[in-house]
Amino acid sequence: MLVRKHPRGSKKRSRDPERTRKLLLQAAFREVYKSGFESTGLDTILAATGVTKGALYYHFRSKKALGYAIVEEVIAELLRNKWLRPFRSGGDPIDTLIGIVQATSLRLEVLRAGCPLNNLAQEMSQRDERFRKRLAKVFHEWQEGTAAALQRGQSEGTVRRDLDAREAASFLIAMYEGYVMLAKNAQDVHVWNVGIRNIVGWLVSLRVPKKRAA
Repeated sequence: MLVRKHPRGSKKRSRDPERTRKLLLQAAFREVYKSGFESTGLDTILAATGVTKGALYYHFRSKKALGYAIVEEVIAELLRNKWLRPFRSGGDPIDTLIGIVQATSLRLEVLRAGCPLNNLAQEMSQRDERFRKRLAKVFHEWQEGTAAALQRGQSEGTVRRDLDAREAASFLIAMYEGYVMLAKNAQDVHVWNVGIRNIVGWLVSLRVPKKRAA
């Protein structure tokens, strides 16, 4: 547990288990994002937080349990904030998706780090079935949320009706993650700029064509 010292003469200690848990999760996420799950040591996380090993095991019974929580509580929430919550505005889904893609950071240090969801999927999906299922659930939520937005656009007349929304959502995710991976490997911002241009061009093609004046 994190312990906050009180003024001298007071022996009372304040315990905040929820804050400690969040602190551990955020520190673990940062280390896993930087070094990968297998290479991240618990001692590194403890050193970054000042939390005892006993407190860590109070909240997470194993390193893998901590990893599962990173996927379910940190990475899933990051994905919702970036890709799904913008749809709540009710705006045109194509405009919303273009805005999301164009807002992705172009900083080289971010591109070098890659996508935390994709990083873990590549590292852990073949090594641990529980990891794979949790990661698949996040990808599924991403796909279904995007498909629902495209379906709304179809009903509102802004997205082509001949489009299979789920297939389009899956293709968008594949394109996005593919270009992120290529930019990470190349360590070149230009690769991501090309990716943005191609993804946006494809998204524009999903619009209902404007009727030509007679």
